[in-house]
Amino acid sequence: MPGNAADRSARSSTGRLEAIWVKRMKRGPMDPARDAELVADRGIAGNANQGGRRQVTVIARETWDGMMAELDADLDPAARRANLMVSGISLDDARGKTLHVGSCRIHLLGETRPCERMDEALPGLRRTMAAPWRGGAFGVVLDSGTIRVGDAVALREPDWSGTDPAPASDGSPFGP
Repeated sequence: MPGNAADRSARSSTGRLEAIWVKRMKRGPMDPARDAELVADRGIAGNANQGGRRQVTVIARETWDGMMAELDADLDPAARRANLMVSGISLDDARGKTLHVGSCRIHLLGETRPCERMDEALPGLRRTMAAPWRGGAFGVVLDSGTIRVGDAVALREPDWSGTDPAPASDGSPFGP
C-alpha cells in the first residue's frame, strides 16, 4: 500500500534544525533565535516576510559548508539571509516536498536564488550559489507551532493520502 509507514520512510530523509534567524525588517539584520513561532499561512512571527509564497527560507548546513570550502572562506551562514539552517538532509530538488520541523510542516515551493547581497557578503558567493538548489528552498507554513534549534527535521515526498495538503488546481500548495 503506497501510504504505509515503510513507504513514507523510504520517501524521506531526517536531520536536525541547526539555526533559526528572524529578519525583523526588509534588508535588516538576521537575528539569531533559539526558537521561533511558525504561523500557518503567514510565516515566522516577527519576520518581515509574511504571507505569500516565500514565508520561510531554508538552507542546508552541508551545502553551505561545501561552498565555504570552495571559496576558502569562513562566512557566518546568517549572511545567506535564510530563516532556517538544517543538517542531515539535502534540499536538492525539494520543490513540492514537505519539510517537517518539530511538530510543524513547511510545504517547499521552490528554489531560493542568490541575489547581489551575496557578493556584498563575500565576493564570488553569488556565482558559487548559482548551481541548482545551492541557495536553498522557500515555502509556506502549514502548521502553527514553536520550533527550536535541535528539533528533528525530515524532508518528505508529498503524501496525498491525507496527511499532506493536496495540490490545488492552480498549482498552489493548498487543496480545494
